[in-house]
Amino acid sequence: MTTTPTRALSPVLDTGRTMVGPALRDAVGSHLAPELGRIAQYHFGWADAEGRPTGSWGGKMVRPALALLSARAAGGAAADGLPAAVAMELVHNFSLLHDDIMDGDETRRGRATAWTVFGVPNAILAGDAMVTAATSILLAAPGAGARSATTSLMTATQRMIDGQTSDVEFERRDDVTLTECVRMAGNKTGALLGCACSLGADLVGAQRALIERLDAFGEHIGLAFQLVDDLLGIWGDPERTGKQVGADLRVRKKSLPVVAALNAPGTDELRALYLSPEPLAERDVQRVTDLVERAGGRDWAQDEAARQIAAAEECLVAAGIPDDVHGEFREVAGFIVGRQL
Repeated sequence: MTTTPTRALSPVLDTGRTMVGPALRDAVGSHLAPELGRIAQYHFGWADAEGRPTGSWGGKMVRPALALLSARAAGGAAADGLPAAVAMELVHNFSLLHDDIMDGDETRRGRATAWTVFGVPNAILAGDAMVTAATSILLAAPGAGARSATTSLMTATQRMIDGQTSDVEFERRDDVTLTECVRMAGNKTGALLGCACSLGADLVGAQRALIERLDAFGEHIGLAFQLVDDLLGIWGDPERTGKQVGADLRVRKKSLPVVAALNAPGTDELRALYLSPEPLAERDVQRVTDLVERAGGRDWAQDEAARQIAAAEECLVAAGIPDDVHGEFREVAGFIVGRQL
């Protein structure tokens, strides 16, 4: 499989952005206090730090597009899934606002992150406001499954938070198992993508079997994405990823290929280098890269990503959804993992 990320936006994502964009702006304007709304508008790319419109847009709107598709998968119209799509994007961006603070990231989408402009407390509060707005929007939606959908979104959000908590904990541990790491990635990345793939169907009152199969499809795609992202964090082309070669190794990230390698037999040298508190010299980064590959970390991650993609396709087939919706789900999934299914 190739681990080269796709750069062009999918037509399905373009449609999702066109439909969801105005509703998302309305939601920010009506559910967030003015000061927090200004931070959200800046974060989304709609305005500069002074609140002046930029005429641009940040983000790919992947999760909202999936939510709209899931409403269609259940026999509804895309518009029936609009509250689910808006709620998904608000929760996703709540997580991004908080992630930027936790990671100390100073840029996102080519400009200063919100916390560096408005301060940490205000950025945290803006994220909090987004997630509570998402809850209000779903509960007030006219769909037959509004309550069920709200519960599903909050459950997925809690799982995402649990995954983030584990990720932070892993930074302090030298004994992370591969099972733990896969579970963390499934929670951190897979939970919200699974929810996005099923939330529109949940909102329109679909049968539980369909909701569960769509959710499983998204979870498998989310884990495949994380595996590909972790591969790129070590072996990716800087011209395509925008990151330095071995970027994840320099910060000693407990990524999936690394943890797979650390738990393989005969990796004493790798463990000594990677788990040392001393900064990695450039020659050490290259050595760690070679050792991770020799221990099977790269092959395992590539094979597991392919397995997750195959499992996702099985879930989609089992869902028995209309052919056009099936194809569009596959199109977005191919965009997410950087390859065609």
